[in-house]
Amino acid sequence: MHPAPSVILFSTLSGLGFGLLFWLGLGLPKASGWVAFVFFVIAYLLAVGGLLASTFHLGHPERALKAFSQWRSSWLSREGLAAVAALLVMAGFGAGLVFLDENWRILGLLGAVLSIATVFTTSMIYGQLKTVPRWNMPLTPVMFVSFSLAGGALLAGQVNWALGLLILSGIVQVAYWVLGDKALAGSGTTLATATGLGDMGSLRAFEPPHTGSNYLLREFAYVVARKHAMKLRLISLVLMAGVPVALLTLPFHHWTAVVAVLSHFTGVVVSRWLFFAEAEHVVGLYYGKR
Repeated sequence: MHPAPSVILFSTLSGLGFGLLFWLGLGLPKASGWVAFVFFVIAYLLAVGGLLASTFHLGHPERALKAFSQWRSSWLSREGLAAVAALLVMAGFGAGLVFLDENWRILGLLGAVLSIATVFTTSMIYGQLKTVPRWNMPLTPVMFVSFSLAGGALLAGQVNWALGLLILSGIVQVAYWVLGDKALAGSGTTLATATGLGDMGSLRAFEPPHTGSNYLLREFAYVVARKHAMKLRLISLVLMAGVPVALLTLPFHHWTAVVAVLSHFTGVVVSRWLFFAEAEHVVGLYYGKR
């Protein structure tokens, strides 16, 4: 799949933002007044910024509101509703902490659940697609949620939780890559099964459908060289989990915390780029790209 920058930013920023909102909803860190205000501003800038970035990938952004009406069948619509609900509930919870020095516990817990539910619905936009076997497996939502929780804990300053979740997210990422590399072959989808001509013997395309490029090739048949992918995987893993974990084991300092957050963010961006670039849509079989 073509790794569009807007979708990479969307999934990375919103994951971090809603992850931070999750921890704030649980009362971590315990803050009120201006300190709580700063945490909520950061969370909302990330979450809302990510959601806005996603609209740049739409052919008609002005029609985005119509997506909210399809919640019965569309994970995109469910994501939008969950995001709005989470942001509204957490706004009420945050207002209590910032302006009234009140911790409305039930509101916070509800907001935390809605925040992580938003990340789950985002993951299922991709996880539901049987046409992309690498995405269509249980580890896809696990990866999205673990990244969100780890990044949120890092931003919330929850060192102990962050250490464990960063290590867990690294393990999940490696497992996702290992299983994902076998997903297309394991799906059983081939040119023969797609055309229904498998009974006639070995099947191959006689010639491409056309000589020039087209939308399908640009969006669904993107190919990244394996040697480059392996290098990027290592970079992603080191930046996303390795560097932050190493920094968190050192005596606390504001600069090490900032570097840990920036390193994690960069690693997740690389991981998200690979998430899309390595996604093998089955339509590529018709063009000899798989």
